[in-house]
Amino acid sequence: MKMRMIVLLAALAILLPAAPAAAGISVRFVHPERYSDGDFRLPAERESIIASFASLFARLGARDLKPDQTLALEVLDIELAGEYEPWRRGGWGEVRILRDITPPRFKMRYTLREKGKVVFAATETVTDINYMMNPSARNAGRFPFETAMLEDWFRRRFVRLEPPRGM
Repeated sequence: MKMRMIVLLAALAILLPAAPAAAGISVRFVHPERYSDGDFRLPAERESIIASFASLFARLGARDLKPDQTLALEVLDIELAGEYEPWRRGGWGEVRILRDITPPRFKMRYTLREKGKVVFAATETVTDINYMMNPSARNAGRFPFETAMLEDWFRRRFVRLEPPRGM
């Protein structure tokens, strides 16, 4: 019985195609305690937010980067959508109020390489001033506006290979 199982597993290993090499993405959050958004001043909140966006970037890299591409991404600053308005009464001071003038904003530095050669290397500020009108941001995630904005940016920059403005 054991020998039959070993032979079966060996036959399956030969028949299955090899999985492509995983695309590489490395993400580093540079001095997050200095980020513009007030939530980064609280260590527990900061770590939770960083974990959420690190997970998002890992998912985007695994989904969208080609096997021969690597992306080194440094997040330099984050401003989440909306702002707290502490002067509001009735507990509303602890709720982010979304307005047209408070879009999400990420400042990032990155280098995309393909087969070891640099495709893009830039420092860029990603924002979406129409963030409240984005239908793809209507999901139930923790950061729906930021997620929709970053997914769109990632697709444009690293899948379609559209260069940043000014390049």
